[in-house]
Amino acid sequence: MSLARYIVGVFLVVWLPPAVVWWIIVHPFVAFWRRLGAKLALSVVAVMMVALALALSPLRDALLGRDLGTSWPLVGLAAGLLAVALIMAVRRKRYLTYRILSGVPELEGDAGTLLTEGPYAVVRHPRYVEVALGTIAYACFANHVGAYVMAVLVLPVLHVVVLLEERELVRRFGAAYERYRAQLPRYVPRLR
Repeated sequence: MSLARYIVGVFLVVWLPPAVVWWIIVHPFVAFWRRLGAKLALSVVAVMMVALALALSPLRDALLGRDLGTSWPLVGLAAGLLAVALIMAVRRKRYLTYRILSGVPELEGDAGTLLTEGPYAVVRHPRYVEVALGTIAYACFANHVGAYVMAVLVLPVLHVVVLLEERELVRRFGAAYERYRAQLPRYVPRLR
């Protein structure tokens, strides 16, 4: 169990930051990336992401910090949160293709289709809810101080990414997105 917790913790502190940085780099500078073209832009950002992960890798033990041991209640909480995140992922996957998920429509300047069905009929950003729940689940499972620190740092950064994405969606879809945004909550479904 210790090895599994360590591996999950390393994933959190080494690979999650570059994944979040991906969107911090893409959304505010989308006009620049569009001039490069989608393939070149995705290649450049992917190389930057891998380079950052490789730079963090030698620091993994320092980033993980103290191991707080296996906590079965936290493992149970992690399993529950991960189950919810996986259910959300399965439902979201039908609507948010890998092409959209990787940012190709933004990079090609393609307005695409505004997603308003399935989980997108409940909240505006189910993918980010899914990522947040998964991040908390992995931190609880890993149970290292650094994993919790990473979760606490990543959640507000994800919110910034959402704000940047919403700005881009307003540019792409205009009034249609404004109406959608007025009708649905960002993260937490309304009780009916």
